[in-house]
Amino acid sequence: MTLALRTEEDADDGGPRHPLFSDAPSSVSFNKLRKRLLRQVRQAIDDFDMLKGQKRWLIGVSGGKDSYSLLALLMDLKWRGLLPVELIACNLDQGQPNFPKHVLPDYLSSIGVEHRIEYRDTYSIVKEKVPQGATYCSLCSRLRRGNLYRIAREEGCDALVLGHHREDILETFFMNFFHGGRLAAMPAKLLNDDGDLMVLRPLAYAAEDDLAKFAAAMRFPIIPCDLCGSQDGLQRNAMKAMLADIEARMPGRKDTMLRALSHVNPSHLLDPKLFDFSSLATVTSNDDQL
Repeated sequence: MTLALRTEEDADDGGPRHPLFSDAPSSVSFNKLRKRLLRQVRQAIDDFDMLKGQKRWLIGVSGGKDSYSLLALLMDLKWRGLLPVELIACNLDQGQPNFPKHVLPDYLSSIGVEHRIEYRDTYSIVKEKVPQGATYCSLCSRLRRGNLYRIAREEGCDALVLGHHREDILETFFMNFFHGGRLAAMPAKLLNDDGDLMVLRPLAYAAEDDLAKFAAAMRFPIIPCDLCGSQDGLQRNAMKAMLADIEARMPGRKDTMLRALSHVNPSHLLDPKLFDFSSLATVTSNDDQL
């Protein structure tokens, strides 16, 4: 099943807007931004066949700009009849100190979306297991992902849907490139190890700057991360700074890099597992056979 794509102008037909957008700006710039993000989400859903066999999605909502934006855009598409799946939002309260427990349940209730708030003190586990000065992100994300898989199964969902965007994908690619010695990014569609859940990233084509502007205009109640966000010198921050510098000097390079990830030529790389170099042979002429 695919979403029938229309033009950018058709993405918002000028009719009634989802109640979620009742207090949103009515400016031309915001409408263009919203339509662009909707178009990019629909394009990603189509390109990666995200609706295949899907009936119910668990949307991971952290309280950050990206997951709020993801939820709003998916709710808008569903309200327009363009997303034929059930949506349930989920926040995993990981026990960070001073986490405002009321913000997300209050907000999710106010916009009328089915939701589940789950408490699991993974914060204490991360603080205990990770040495002083080391980065928390890897262990924290593994614990969070494991719990979200469990919740998705308990809620009868086919997929876990996450708010990773264009910059997340590019940063992951360069982290693997520079530090991992491999060419790998963050896929828009992934089957989990157990083979029973899809992981989907409908914001794969969306720019982080656009999501930041969208979240600010929508006045989402942002909750900062006091665990990972408190650490300096993360490799991802270095990749983010590098990409920002490249984009500033050569505008449009981020989009070019993202396109490159979908135009791979294995015969022009160096991995014999992806391309059978041993089968390459020159053509023998008739004169040589005599």
